[in-house]
Order: sequence, then C-alpha cells, then structure tokens
Amino acid sequence: MEKYTSEVEKFLEVTHGRRSVRKFDPTVQMSDQELKELVYEATLAPSGGNLQPTRYFIIKNTEAKQKLYEIAYNQEQVKAASAVIVILADMNFYKNAEEIFGSAVEKGYLTEELKNQFIQRYTTMIENMPIQDVREGITYDTGLASMQLMLVARAKGYDTNPMSGFDKELFVKEFGIEEQYIPVALIPVGKALQPGHPTTRLSVEKVTTIL
Repeated sequence: MEKYTSEVEKFLEVTHGRRSVRKFDPTVQMSDQELKELVYEATLAPSGGNLQPTRYFIIKNTEAKQKLYEIAYNQEQVKAASAVIVILADMNFYKNAEEIFGSAVEKGYLTEELKNQFIQRYTTMIENMPIQDVREGITYDTGLASMQLMLVARAKGYDTNPMSGFDKELFVKEFGIEEQYIPVALIPVGKALQPGHPTTRLSVEKVTTIL
C-alpha cells in the first residue's frame, strides 16, 4: 500500500471518517462563531466563474427547529442537531459580479479591464441562458460547497447529515424565503450521539473508465 505524508493521512481520516449521522447529542450547542467558521471554509469551494451562488440559512433556536422538523417529515436529526444549515441557491448570484471582481482588482488579482470584461461576459451569458440551465448550474455549485462544509465540520470534530427530503415549497412559505432563492438541502450539524452506520461502496473498477 502506498505510504502517504502525515498531511494526506489526516485528510483521508476526515474523508473516511465522515458519516451521515442521524442521532445527534441535543445537549451540544455550537456557537455562532463556530458556524460562521464552517460557512467561511465552505465559501472557498469552487463555483462557475467564481460567482458563488450558495447561500447559508442557519436554524438554531428550538422553535424554528420544531417548525423545520415538521417540514422535513419529522426526521429527528433536525431537532437534535446543534443547528441545521439550509443550503440555498441564489438565482441572482451573477449580480454580485461587481463586488467579487472588484475585490479581485483591489487585491491585484485582476486588472480593471479584465474585471469589466468578466462582468459583461457573465451577465450577458446568464441573462440569455434558459432558466433550467441556470438552475442546474448553480445547484451543482451548491453541491460542491455542501461537501466542503461537511468535510470541514468533520475535521473540526462535528458530524453532519445531508438531507434532500423536505417540503421545499412549504419551507419557502414558512420561513419567508425570497423568490430568488432555491432550497437545495438541509445539513444538520453537531456532535454524534451514535456513530453513522458504516456503508459499502461500488468498486473503483465498477464506476471508472480510463481511456
């Protein structure tokens, strides 16, 4: 077996140790700062054109978690986790291009000319794309951010459980979510009361083609 550096070994411990946990310790509470740190690390995930469409709607208080519990078909991890991070995709994501690329100019990563070219290119492209194509693209980006968030949570000693099973229309209605945001997933996060079940995977040979 190939030997790895200690840094690689630590990373593999995180990826191999991540499980979808359904039993959380309800006595463990994460601070706002800890949750913000998870979000910060998640924002470092790649996105199309670096336009960063992922938004994070965090539910911590008991009353809000109870409301979400009912929306999520009474799945207990929603109530027991320290918090639930709702992953949203922002359909108006490209309207932040000036802020994103302007910051890159300030830091010396881009010229003003390139900034203006990028803004014009992406604005024109996205406004002329079929809505379904835009939705698919930004949903893909939210998946990258979600996985990064879950791995970072594991590295910091917490566990997660990605969930797509919830009434998205009811969530939007009950929490007053603006129309531009598409609910994608729920990610309960906290300390595991019981470890996630071990799972099996299809073999590399089964899922891989090398030309």
